[in-house]
Amino acid sequence: MKIVVIDGQGGGIGKALVAGIKAEEKNAEIVAVGTNSVATLAMQKAGADKAATGENAVVVACRNADIIAGPVGIVVADALIGEVTAKMAAAVGSSSAKKILIPVNMCDTFVVGVNDTAVSSLVSIAVLRIMNEIR
Repeated sequence: MKIVVIDGQGGGIGKALVAGIKAEEKNAEIVAVGTNSVATLAMQKAGADKAATGENAVVVACRNADIIAGPVGIVVADALIGEVTAKMAAAVGSSSAKKILIPVNMCDTFVVGVNDTAVSSLVSIAVLRIMNEIR
């Protein structure tokens, strides 16, 4: 099962997702894709099996992913302070993969009904959901 983790900016959410998944399932195949090299490096250091950066890497990784995980902004064009292109958002959104998204109320995108929960708690919930999907 191929898990694609996508993140941008400093890669903190992606890094936490990769580390959490690897802690639960060392054999999970994780492809980390950053919208920038800093995010990619953070996820790579957390234990991703493969890593790439940029728009085309997102498009290619989404083609054959079983699960895509990351902040909700990866499906919103111009999110993450403009790091997510329309092509990236479309690739994530149109992928047949299961999408497990962390709701982050930033960059003028608000997910109604989401309480002010710590990102670390949201990442833990996402990791559990991913484990339910792969086991």
